Amino acid sequence: MAYEQKDNSGSLFVNNRKETDSHPDRNGTAKIDGVEYWVSGWVKQDKNGNPWMSLSFKRKEEKPKTSTPMTREQKSAQMNDEIPF
Repeated sequence: MAYEQKDNSGSLFVNNRKETDSHPDRNGTAKIDGVEYWVSGWVKQDKNGNPWMSLSFKRKEEKPKTSTPMTREQKSAQMNDEIPF
């Protein structure tokens, strides 16, 4: 049985692919009001040295539909348009 994200919840995991300081320390997903998001987190320290986490949310986008390749006739018609000069 596959895991299903419950509404208004999320999960963060250690980012094992972090290569630079700007990459998040943690990443994961969340589902808020039925909308799925990517979550990124950076561990920071306040002026007293206490740790806290900054979070960023990015809405998951559907993959763009791939367009149907043009036929040879469509390509030919597109290339044979009249040129106004």
